[in-house]
Amino acid sequence: MKFNQNSALDQLMTLLFEPYKKSVSDVQKVSNALLEGGIIASEDEIVNDHIAFRTLGVPHLGIASLENIFLHYGYKKRDYYFFEGKKLNAYWYSPPSPKYPRIFISELRVEDLSRSTKALITKYTAKVTSDLVSNLDLNDPEAVGDFFYKSLWELPSIADYQTLATDSEYAAWVIYNRYYLNHYTISVHELKEGYNTMETFNEFLVGIGIKLNNSGGIIKQSADGLLRQSSSIAKMIEATFMNGKTMEIPGSYVEFAERLPLPEFKHLVQSEVSRIQRRDGFESANADKIFESTYASQTDSKTD
Repeated sequence: MKFNQNSALDQLMTLLFEPYKKSVSDVQKVSNALLEGGIIASEDEIVNDHIAFRTLGVPHLGIASLENIFLHYGYKKRDYYFFEGKKLNAYWYSPPSPKYPRIFISELRVEDLSRSTKALITKYTAKVTSDLVSNLDLNDPEAVGDFFYKSLWELPSIADYQTLATDSEYAAWVIYNRYYLNHYTISVHELKEGYNTMETFNEFLVGIGIKLNNSGGIIKQSADGLLRQSSSIAKMIEATFMNGKTMEIPGSYVEFAERLPLPEFKHLVQSEVSRIQRRDGFESANADKIFESTYASQTDSKTD
C-alpha cells in the first residue's frame, strides 16, 4: 500500500484510506499482528486487492456519477453484477496499473423499494440537484478525497435511519455514511507461506480476535473455485444523528481475498504467479454475502 505522493492517483488513494484506517480499528489490529508475527516487515508489503463504495441509485448520485472519478484517473469499467434479493447493481473497475487496487461500486435500486422507503430516501437526496462529481476539479486529488467524506445531504434522524433499516440495511448504511470507504481488501495470496490461503489466514485472524462474517460460510468461494473471500464484521460505532442525538450503528470493515492461478498457470510455483495470471474480477454470490458484514444478522452475532 505504498504510494508515490507525486502522483495524483497515489495522493487520492492515501486520502481515501487514511480516514478509513483511523476509524476502522480492525485495519490497524490486523496490520500490527502481521508485523509483530514477522509475517510482513512493513505495512507497505500489504497488497490491497480492492476497495469498495456504496451508493444510492437516484438522480445525480449512484454509479453513473461516482464512477467518473475513477474513470478520470485511468480505471476501466468492467463487469456488471445484479443482486436481486438486496436490490443492488454493481460494477467493478480495473486499475491503470497493477500497483493500484481494483474498485467495486454498488448502488441501491431505489425504484425497486417500497413507496414509503423510496419517499424517505428522496426526502434526503432530493436536495442534491446536480451531479456533484461534475462540479469537482478531478485533477485536484485533495478536493476529490475530501468529497468522499463530506456531507452530501443532511444528517438523518434516528427514526428515519431505523425505518430505512427495516426495508434495506444497505440503504440505512448509505443514508448515514454517504460515500465513505466501505472496505479495503488484503490480498491473502500475496503473504508468506503459512498465511497465504484463506484457511490459514482466517485461523490467524480468529487468533487475534477478529470476528468474521459467517453468512454463506466463513469462506465465500466462486463457482470456479478460484476466488475465495472472507470479511470481518463491522464494528459498532457511535454515530451522531440529527439534533445531536447518538446511537451505535455498523461502521466499515475489512475484507480478505485469495485469488488462485488460472487453470493454465496452476503448475507454476506460487511465487512465480503474477497478478494477470490469477483469477480476476468478482463473483456475485460471494459479494452478496460480503455485503452482510454491516447487517444486524452479523453485527449482533457473538460467533467469531
